[in-house]
Amino acid sequence: MTKQMTVSYKRLWKLLIDRDMKKKDLQAAAGISPSSVSKLSRNENVSMEVLIKICSALGVRFEDIMELVPAAAEERKQIHG
Repeated sequence: MTKQMTVSYKRLWKLLIDRDMKKKDLQAAAGISPSSVSKLSRNENVSMEVLIKICSALGVRFEDIMELVPAAAEERKQIHG
């Protein structure tokens, strides 16, 4: 039985903090829509095109902005803060 995995964009938010950028700055720099930023904020799936735009704008790799985590662990974090 395989474990269910979900995506986490915590690395992206930490990177923005480190660079003193806001979500609005990311949106402008990467040329992505407000709805894409909202999806990222909720750790929802976004298109590969959006991820490529973000990585290109920030000069980073996929693993610098996202990671796969066990679904149950991510759900517990959201419930318990």
